[in-house]
Amino acid sequence: MDRNTALGEFLRSRRARITPRQAGLSGDGGSRRVPGLRREEVAQLAGVSVDYYVRLERGRRLNVSETVLDAISRALRLDPVEHTHLLQLAKPAAGRPRRTATRPQPVRPGLRDLLRILEHTPALVLGRRLDVLASNQMARALLTDFDALPHRERNLVRFMFCDETARSLYTHWDTHARDIVASLRRDAGRHPHDPLLAELVGELSITDEDFRRWWADQNVYRHTHGTKHFHHPVVGPLTLNYESLTLPADPDQRLSVYTAAAGSSSEEALRLLATWARQPETAHGRHADH
Repeated sequence: MDRNTALGEFLRSRRARITPRQAGLSGDGGSRRVPGLRREEVAQLAGVSVDYYVRLERGRRLNVSETVLDAISRALRLDPVEHTHLLQLAKPAAGRPRRTATRPQPVRPGLRDLLRILEHTPALVLGRRLDVLASNQMARALLTDFDALPHRERNLVRFMFCDETARSLYTHWDTHARDIVASLRRDAGRHPHDPLLAELVGELSITDEDFRRWWADQNVYRHTHGTKHFHHPVVGPLTLNYESLTLPADPDQRLSVYTAAAGSSSEEALRLLATWARQPETAHGRHADH
């Protein structure tokens, strides 16, 4: 999780995905051994010396101005999330690196009350590393009973890659799993000295080929809103919209809420799921086939 190494790897990955034509350069630049822009072309587009850009991409410690980073970001056609990630990676560390606390992040009682009163809507609070800090009954019925798991395993990334039911639950598992990895990569840029994040990445890189490949892609993603498709073993197909809201009191926590379009078959399926979740025999397990 060394910040300088991460910066170099990210810059190389973004450079490799852009062709000279996409970057607005005339001609094809001659024969190329690898796809994407050359270092000197990025330097030219950003208005910096080739030596300076090469040192930056090699992870040398440089005090880079935000103006230069903005220019490099434009040259590499970074989107807003990627641009923020670049700024975080290039930010010099102040003093000795601070290790992120390994204890579970606390969730305010009022937030837990909010989850509880959302009786018909799956909702959960996510923290660093996509840890599931709290969830309501509907979220546990939709996904899995996170409360029944050890704290270490209450994590959306672990659920996605280590729980076999996830691959059948998400209709487009590969798309959502790839986004989860990119979201974790963004978290790594914000918390480069988090030992639990490093442990999670190391473990999944060894055990899961998909995770290893997508982590190497260096993509970053921020969940804000969207649509997810499920095939739930109890209520069948579900198309749910989600809103992910960063909490003002703690930017490392966000509230994710799933809703169905009014009058849709998914709305009716959520009502059935709520009825099923309240049955005593489902109190200790998510699905009837468990």
